[in-house]
Amino acid sequence: MNPKLVPYVLLIPGTLVIVGLLLYPTVQMVIMSFQKVTLRVIRGAAEPEYVGFGNFEAIFGNSVFWSSLRNTVAFAAITVTLTLVLGTAVGVLLNRLSKRMSSFVIIGIMSAWAVPPVAQGTIWRWLFDAERGVINWALNLLPDWLSSLLFGRADWTGQPWLNDAWSVYLVLILTVLWSSFPFVAVSVLAGLRGIPAELYEAARVDGSTPWRTFRKITFPLLKPVFAVLTILSIIWDFKVFSQLYVLLNGPTNREAYNLSLFSFAEAFKAPPKMGTGAAIAVVLTVILLIVTAFYTRQMVKSEEVQ
Repeated sequence: MNPKLVPYVLLIPGTLVIVGLLLYPTVQMVIMSFQKVTLRVIRGAAEPEYVGFGNFEAIFGNSVFWSSLRNTVAFAAITVTLTLVLGTAVGVLLNRLSKRMSSFVIIGIMSAWAVPPVAQGTIWRWLFDAERGVINWALNLLPDWLSSLLFGRADWTGQPWLNDAWSVYLVLILTVLWSSFPFVAVSVLAGLRGIPAELYEAARVDGSTPWRTFRKITFPLLKPVFAVLTILSIIWDFKVFSQLYVLLNGPTNREAYNLSLFSFAEAFKAPPKMGTGAAIAVVLTVILLIVTAFYTRQMVKSEEVQ
């Protein structure tokens, strides 16, 4: 075999996996978004009906789509920001610890990152349960005057955290933040350990403050790391599904839908409308592609300027 062909041959298994698990389902999703797929079609008793942009017109005319889009964007903006800030802070802290203590803390926080999304939702649903939740129990332990001063109420018995959309998303933000920041922290730590110590020693000699050192040395050198982490966080947080599904106990509260849950509800709740669900998924995919392309372009521009 020609040695020049060896790299391409080695890429074949990975390419086949990507085509089979990602590309083919995506193409089928796009095709389905232009069709009316009923239960008879799913059972193989009928052929799908081509409806053009009818599915897209239906979802754009649905108020639930716009509230789901608002929830998705607001949740992603808040969670991505908090994840990057907290992850960076923990990464800087880990870099200041001894190797043994740093390894111990990394194992602890990565245990949260390794928890499957469904289990994450189950854990936090139990914590915020109205009757047996730890959060309501802990809040009731506060002195009445302090609880009233901080929250405007003293009794938290039976507080239904998972009934209202705003409180559901508060819990969802905590859930995703708890499971996401360890990955950011470890990535930042890896980047910090690649920065020459001489730069920090020179900064200390010049009397630079910790914040100025971070702004002038750490952040510029870790820009590629932050760029990748930001893109990944945006993609992951826009697509959050399992945790929200578990917190809501299914697609029950339409006011708390995000685009992923709305797509699932349209596709699988009776009567199933697979075409509409696929159209919502296509819109979500397009939004992610636009956001990712824009952010990547800005990153490339900043690198060219430097």
